[in-house]
Amino acid sequence: MRLFLAIEPDNGIKDELCFIQKRLQLQGVKGNFTPRENMHLTLAFIGEYNDPEFVSEVLESITFEPVRLVIDGFGCFGDIYWIGIGEDKGLETNVKRIRKAFADNDIPFDRKKFTPHMTLIRKMQYDKGIPSDTPFPAGMDVDHITLMRSDRGRSGMIYTALDEIPIT
Repeated sequence: MRLFLAIEPDNGIKDELCFIQKRLQLQGVKGNFTPRENMHLTLAFIGEYNDPEFVSEVLESITFEPVRLVIDGFGCFGDIYWIGIGEDKGLETNVKRIRKAFADNDIPFDRKKFTPHMTLIRKMQYDKGIPSDTPFPAGMDVDHITLMRSDRGRSGMIYTALDEIPIT
């Protein structure tokens, strides 16, 4: 099964992300817009791994720092358009602790540099360069992280929460 670890934004942040997507569509931006129910911040992409219970056990052994998630700025990875997350020491510390725990327990994960973001559009098409917008400074205190399963459905990816690990 395909697994990843994520923070799910609250309804206030999801509302703002949906408003941004609508404004981008009004500017003429096209592409595969992330559905509201799939909006998330990936902390670690595990990929194919068939023991989610072990992943949960490892995560429960980590002491997590408090995190305040605030949306901030935009960026692109090729044709993927995303909204950034403001700098947060707790977030950076937690990602380092997760990666160390995964490495120590032979749980595979994508080792690319962590760039905190939430994808808004995949396969973006816009003939005027990079679209611009100004996000409302929506934010939330994070009280848990979620171990997610990812499955390909008929009309896109389907994410299923397998476990919630509290951040105290």
